[in-house]
Amino acid sequence: MPIDYLRRLSGHERTPQANRHLGLSLALVAGAANAGGFLAVQQYTSHMTGIVSSMADHIALGNFTLALAGLVSIACFLLGAMVSALLVNWGRDHGLRSQFALPLLLEAALLMVFGIVGSHLQQQVTLYVSLTVLLLCFMMGLQNAIITKVSHAEIRTTHVTGLITDIGIELGRMLYWRGHPVAPETAAFNRQRLGTHAALVFLFFAGGVIGATGFQRMGFQAVLPLAFFLLVLSLVPVLDDLRHGRVRE
Repeated sequence: MPIDYLRRLSGHERTPQANRHLGLSLALVAGAANAGGFLAVQQYTSHMTGIVSSMADHIALGNFTLALAGLVSIACFLLGAMVSALLVNWGRDHGLRSQFALPLLLEAALLMVFGIVGSHLQQQVTLYVSLTVLLLCFMMGLQNAIITKVSHAEIRTTHVTGLITDIGIELGRMLYWRGHPVAPETAAFNRQRLGTHAALVFLFFAGGVIGATGFQRMGFQAVLPLAFFLLVLSLVPVLDDLRHGRVRE
């Protein structure tokens, strides 16, 4: 039943399958927001490695204002991750079924506001670019932290470099096991992990195509379907809390 599936997807009782499905859903959203954001401000907002490298370049070239802008972007990503952890821990301490859904609900609200007011800010270029970058960095940190917490750091939705590295590791293990039927446990090939990481990369890419195409055709309103998607993912546990109260009274 769809309601039960959505309850498992973002509810407080976690399973490996629910973690995988939530991660795949959020990878699609991250890819779309990242690619759409690039078309809006010519900057990727989930790529902290690139931002750190660009800061070093700007400092070497004497562009200290741009280096400071990169530092603020990293701070917003960090703040998003902090807020996600605070919401989850607060929800757990208060016995909420929606402890993992709350960061997703916040991200949905931010995307909705961004989609509605973003087009009105374009005339004020400096403010428009700054707010867009900072908001998207915050949301990427928020989202990456929630799936990291629920999966105990096994799944990432914005860190494609790590995912491709993990795919390479699993492929290496697969080739090793084919040549060595009796191999140490540390070299064990995990077909499910390989499939999950490959699917995460593909959905991040597919989300990028959707986000870039949507932004080209619809502008800022292209993020509204993403906001609605996140709302659907997070709403059932929130409604359960409103109807039934705390898990622990």
